[in-house]
Amino acid sequence: MTGSLNDLEKDIEASRARLDETIDKIQGRLTVSSIVDEMLGNARKTPLSGAYDGVLAAVRRNPVPVLLITAGVGWLLHRMSGDVMRDAERRRVQRAAEDLPVLKNGADRTYDPDQPTRRSVNGIGDETQI
Repeated sequence: MTGSLNDLEKDIEASRARLDETIDKIQGRLTVSSIVDEMLGNARKTPLSGAYDGVLAAVRRNPVPVLLITAGVGWLLHRMSGDVMRDAERRRVQRAAEDLPVLKNGADRTYDPDQPTRRSVNGIGDETQI
């Protein structure tokens, strides 16, 4: 009985050691530099590898302008997404305004809680503000 327990413990330890090695290999592959190297290698396998090499050489020769252009494009995309969000908010507010309740007292009027209350004076048809 104790022999089989010792064998099980040894098997578990061996499995843990193999698992640790596998995890270390995966972590080594998931570093930023290895991911970039893999992406660059995949890009060079395409038919447009000559153009890719030219662009990469231009980036290496002029890193600051490329950085500024990239920042400008990123800022543009950020502003465009902000405009989309503002347009969506504007449409939401407009739909909410269209859903305001309507009072039926002889003439259809949209109820606006921000406007002062109007009621007729002495039962006469003209309305004055109170």
